[in-house]
Amino acid sequence: MIAAVSAVLFVVALVAGCSADSGEGQPGREAGPVARVTMTPGAGDAAVSPTAPVSVSVSDGTIDQIALSNDASGKQVAGELSPDRHTFRATEPLGYGAAYTWTGTAVGSDGKPVPIDGRFTTVAPERTVPATLNIGDGQEVGIAAPIILQFQGPVRDKAAVEKALTVTTQPATEGAWAWFPDDNGGARLHWRPKQYWTPGTTVHVAANLYGVDMGEGSYGDADLTSDFTIGRSQIVLADAPSHRMRVVRDGQTVFDFAVSYGEGNEARNVTRSGIHVVTEKYEDFLMSNPPYYTNVRERWAVRISNNGEFIHANPESLAAQGSANVTNGCINLSPADAQAYFGTALYGDPVEVTGTSIDLSAADGDLYDWTIDWETWQSMSAVDGAPSPVVSATPLAPAPPR
Repeated sequence: MIAAVSAVLFVVALVAGCSADSGEGQPGREAGPVARVTMTPGAGDAAVSPTAPVSVSVSDGTIDQIALSNDASGKQVAGELSPDRHTFRATEPLGYGAAYTWTGTAVGSDGKPVPIDGRFTTVAPERTVPATLNIGDGQEVGIAAPIILQFQGPVRDKAAVEKALTVTTQPATEGAWAWFPDDNGGARLHWRPKQYWTPGTTVHVAANLYGVDMGEGSYGDADLTSDFTIGRSQIVLADAPSHRMRVVRDGQTVFDFAVSYGEGNEARNVTRSGIHVVTEKYEDFLMSNPPYYTNVRERWAVRISNNGEFIHANPESLAAQGSANVTNGCINLSPADAQAYFGTALYGDPVEVTGTSIDLSAADGDLYDWTIDWETWQSMSAVDGAPSPVVSATPLAPAPPR
């Protein structure tokens, strides 16, 4: 019996001895590696883009706790921790001209904590440049509608801006961006397809402008998006010598109106030839062109250029409609015909005017996109890093309305 007890005590002693040999600091065993923390941007970095990737990664360990906070507000930045707890990344953009601080702890393979701490600051622009898109969500537009980005200030680095833009279409549509001369208080950029849009096309525009360095201290103010649809094909065929105007919808003539075009005895009253685009319409519109007339009320007015050209009703030219061109540059219809056409017109419908002595050009306003041949249009992009050319024309006296 004494021998049996002695044997048990001996086994316990051996087990205890084995356990003691595996302790920290004993020969033959090393502690696990210390956690290594990498921050992007690095601690102390300045003038960081607010849309740059922001993350913390840990090797030889995992993230235990972590937060990125705005120093001024104390608000935490939204983020995502990877399932293996090796990486944390911010999932929302940062602010301009702000300081951010990391706080947290990583735990290494050695079981010991390592602090996560660091501070960086974002770029503080001299100015931000707001922009607007001309086509809103859910809008249905005509087959000649351009997409227009109007910036409320100059854009020096046009290539950087253009690279932040995408146009996604279904079905696929060939098209391109083109820069126009700075006007309307700032830079202007248009996108149009090579040919008229295919009816029913869906379009998504994403202008990821926030955080974009536009040059000379200017940065993008905010992101913009738009989702819209191309409607039916409707083309106005306006042949001045015939004194008629046909409306062709999906290949079929739906209206054939007697009309009167610009008299054409002076440059100011020539209806311009070329592809115009419907931009807006008014049931009632006061038209003025001193010294010829002021605040004349016209009905069913559809604007087709910014030089004062409209398609509208005019009872005063009724006797000439279908037989003579007597207007100051607009296309005149009878009240009944003008009202019938008015109800069908969409923003972006093409109006193809032919047979007059002066072509539509840059001198006639800011929407003359379809007068520019495709090769020239492509050269007006800045994505190759070359300066955007300026399309210009010798200014003419604008054709007055009516």
